[in-house]
Amino acid sequence: MPRKPALPSPRAAVILAGGRGERMGGEKQFLDLAGKPLLLWSVETFLSSGLFGETVLVLSPERIKSDGGRFLAMGLKLAPAGATRMDSLRSGLAAVSPSAALVAVHDGARPLVTAGLIKACLAAAAEHGASVPAVPLKDTVKRPDPSGDFVAATLPRAELAAAQTPQCYRRDALDALLEAADGGDYTDESQLLERAGLPVRLVESDYSNIKVTTPEDLLIAEALMKGKTPVKKEKKTRFGFGYDIHRMAEGRPLILCGTRIPHNKGLLGHSDGDVVLHAVCDAALGSIAAGEIGIFFPPTDLTIMGISSVAIADKTMEVLKKRGARIQQIDATIVAEEPKLKPHYDEMRASLAKVFGMSLDDVSVKAKSREGLGDIGKGEAMACYAAVSVVA
Repeated sequence: MPRKPALPSPRAAVILAGGRGERMGGEKQFLDLAGKPLLLWSVETFLSSGLFGETVLVLSPERIKSDGGRFLAMGLKLAPAGATRMDSLRSGLAAVSPSAALVAVHDGARPLVTAGLIKACLAAAAEHGASVPAVPLKDTVKRPDPSGDFVAATLPRAELAAAQTPQCYRRDALDALLEAADGGDYTDESQLLERAGLPVRLVESDYSNIKVTTPEDLLIAEALMKGKTPVKKEKKTRFGFGYDIHRMAEGRPLILCGTRIPHNKGLLGHSDGDVVLHAVCDAALGSIAAGEIGIFFPPTDLTIMGISSVAIADKTMEVLKKRGARIQQIDATIVAEEPKLKPHYDEMRASLAKVFGMSLDDVSVKAKSREGLGDIGKGEAMACYAAVSVVA
């Protein structure tokens, strides 16, 4: 299968957004559409397409003064709008580098343009000199008589198409277009090339690439935008429960909540044995159905022997972050006969809050004894139960 030739470069885009929007009662290109100004949808599509070395935005002088800094920061060039569309086009083209081999001209009131359509129009212009995206007409078109009150003729719908933008031009075609302009105004600049006898290639578009002209169009664009943009998953509070237990042995440091507690015994384990961090991490992972810490730190892995449980907590936080989850609250209950942990509550809470990057007010640590019952009651083991709430 023959490969399509690469698009000539450099390429430039001109986005016309200097209209006054009389039918909308104001500048339609700055009306809110799905949470941001209508114009930004087009601008962001052109910038993110990767097809252009420069993009010129044509705005009213007033808008350049009030909003110019915002658009300059996005990497756009700015040009002042003129009294007519052709004047605005000339102004925008004057800001385009003379070396641009292809130029795309787009109406900023068409927010649903896609990178695929832009690329197709550029390719057609590179081959034929000029291109216009278009769709077949859906409605039967009538031509009124001179009075405007009666039908003079029915036009053959199958022979007609509705033109859209971006309209794209090779540099030589663009020069011919501007030369053919005689001071008049045109809603579709490609008609100048038609009048000059130069070919304009039609590119199949789709009906969603609408131009917002009336309030009804804005409602339609909003509905289409919802269908094309991913629906954001609504955040909700989730809960997890964790449990851990370790034997105690002399000669081991006692690490709880990531801090060392004075005692003659510590906790045995593949890591430093921090039952609190282990229980909290299991609870956090469980809240997002991501398993438990043994999946990420298996006890069979001898390379992590003696690892700090803070590293386990860091990995847990990494997993939560990838899922868009944030810990809201921690409530940990240590079950131990010795040492007495009440004097260390504040220290353990502060350490736990630091490890998980939380406010101290959202962290609870407390201890209970087993009243001499079982291994824990004999001082031979220590356990922890933890409940965690996350927003995800």
